[in-house]
Amino acid sequence: MSKVNIKPLADRVLVQPAAAEEKTASGLYIPDTAKEKPQKGTVVAVGNGKKDEPLTVKVGDTVLYGKYSGTELSVEGSDYLIMRESDIFAIL
Repeated sequence: MSKVNIKPLADRVLVQPAAAEEKTASGLYIPDTAKEKPQKGTVVAVGNGKKDEPLTVKVGDTVLYGKYSGTELSVEGSDYLIMRESDIFAIL
């Protein structure tokens, strides 16, 4: 897990997406054009939560999120997603 100088506000969470699968279970390699966006990642930073709703995720959690959730951003060569906690479906 990398250290990043971004502090999400309120109920927002900064997630580092997992790497896309390179190979199928049967051993076939997937070309770059056919790879799907990962829907799993690691929480890198969390906000303070809302006044009446504390956050349930914490730094280091592996989470599942929607395919088109969050806003993509790139910081120092690493890709991240910043999203609301409500966009996260589950903690693994």
